[in-house]
Amino acid sequence: MEFQFKRLVELREKIGINKAEAARRLNMSAMGYGRYEKGEREPSYQTVSFIAKNFGTTTEFLYGLSDDSKAKTITVSLSENPELFLLIERFQNNKSFAQKLLDYLNDSN
Repeated sequence: MEFQFKRLVELREKIGINKAEAARRLNMSAMGYGRYEKGEREPSYQTVSFIAKNFGTTTEFLYGLSDDSKAKTITVSLSENPELFLLIERFQNNKSFAQKLLDYLNDSN
């Protein structure tokens, strides 16, 4: 697998941020991030996963294995979003609650 640096540029532009902001969001130097965008350096799989999570995409898209850039999973942290975490936990553990919530969502559309 080879990292597709042009897709990183595409995602950043789609999000509407500059290189400095992208580097800040990824907690890396602007120079290091710039090397990824220019294709001068290939990020580790762990770094690609981190980029995918932060930019709302998939590692498959960043490696050119898929043309679909939309993320297939969402990670919800108890410490960052306790209400949503508890809602999802209740949804998973209580089928009756899950069905009521789905019925409500379908009725409001």
